[in-house]
Amino acid sequence: MNTKPALQLKLSTGLTLTPQLQQSIRLLQLSTLELSQEIAQIVQENPLLEFDDGNVRDEFEAGNFLDSFTSMLSSDSAASPDTPAMSENTDTLIDQLDEQAYSSQEPRFDMADDEEGDSDFSQLAAKPTSLREHLLLQISLSQLSERKKKIAGLLIDSLDEEGYLTQDLDELTHMLEAELGIGIEDWQAALEYVQQLDPPGVGARDLKECLMLQLHALPENTPFRKEALELVSEHLESLAAKNFRQLKKVLDCDETCLQSIQQLITRLNPRPGACFNTSTARYITPDVIVAKLNNNWAVRLNPDSVPRIHINHLYARILKHHRDETTQPLMGQLKEARWLIRNIHQRLETILRVSQAIVNRQQAFLEHGEIAIRPLVMREIAETLGLHESTISRVTNQKFMRTPHGIFELKYFFGSHVSTESGETCSAIAIRGLIKQLIQNEDQRKPLNDGQISRILAQQGIVVARRTVAKYREFMHIPPTNLRKAL
Repeated sequence: MNTKPALQLKLSTGLTLTPQLQQSIRLLQLSTLELSQEIAQIVQENPLLEFDDGNVRDEFEAGNFLDSFTSMLSSDSAASPDTPAMSENTDTLIDQLDEQAYSSQEPRFDMADDEEGDSDFSQLAAKPTSLREHLLLQISLSQLSERKKKIAGLLIDSLDEEGYLTQDLDELTHMLEAELGIGIEDWQAALEYVQQLDPPGVGARDLKECLMLQLHALPENTPFRKEALELVSEHLESLAAKNFRQLKKVLDCDETCLQSIQQLITRLNPRPGACFNTSTARYITPDVIVAKLNNNWAVRLNPDSVPRIHINHLYARILKHHRDETTQPLMGQLKEARWLIRNIHQRLETILRVSQAIVNRQQAFLEHGEIAIRPLVMREIAETLGLHESTISRVTNQKFMRTPHGIFELKYFFGSHVSTESGETCSAIAIRGLIKQLIQNEDQRKPLNDGQISRILAQQGIVVARRTVAKYREFMHIPPTNLRKAL
């Protein structure tokens, strides 16, 4: 890292925004992954910083991270009397900036792979085979003529990621007939061949054709195959609408038979090419972990989310005894290294304080789940900790907490609320949890409609309009009554 000039920004009130304070604000905004990527880049550029070799991991897991970090800072500071002390309360300074409407663009949470990855052996894994490669391999092993192989290859290039043909054959003919001499009959023959390749259903032009191809690929003696072909060919819309009464009538079958037909169809794959999608799963690393200790809910830092870095003591000792013009650049990097470590410490301490304050107010959620979450606004946490609301917003954005009920973004615990008949308030999250619970326990033969759910909630003292129930249900991606109906 090159030594930066001591640039200082002055705000309208005269408050000086120093480089270290700018860095403190930025580190507070970053997600865990973004922080790790930025730290890796800084360590690579600054020889005065290095990653810990894991010897401090036991300290993290023992819950003494902040104490050990503070003692490490003290020992590092003693190595050079020229390093300015961070005597100001960084949170207080950030709050002053917030009160002046200081703002910066919120970073995007991108669960991308760490580009540093020196020890990431997953990079050595073989590249997954794509759908296109899988299909072209089958064509290359076929007895088709070279011309037919090329036409089939052009069709494969027109498939989307899910294996569907997105271009009309007439359009392909119009575009390429004059140039390559490929007529509509050639395209049709090539498509018929592609649709026989693995995976079954590939090359379909719509959902109906995709399911029909897969049913035709099943052995003829498959139970209910004939009935399933008829249903998909003629009555797929009725099946999607779960109009079971009409389906039993047109298929001339009883409920047990229709249920077996439906089960056969639902085992088919509506996206045959999706299994070749090369995108990898991305996982969230929680910043804090909540656990119950001695009947109290406590928060601790997740050791896997903490960038473990320290000052290179060899360089620090050299600089302590050899100071001249030639070592000035390294002295600047030493100061930057100390600023970075202090700012990481400040970030973790603030996240820990805010998380504990949230947990103190959400004891019922930790015990019983989302149906017991209480209304909470950021102002309440800000006033408790003596911070500004914007600081709380910064801390809770893209920071995650692991609880007995799953991993949640800290912002999850804040939200709107509605009034109850008793004059108290109920969190919108809790209401959504109650709606989900009612739907999970409903009779699937006679599912609850939005009006019925609204009346049930009213009986519990929670007045929620039918349209609000519908809005919450759609927010949770729960289908309407007619689509939840089952045989």
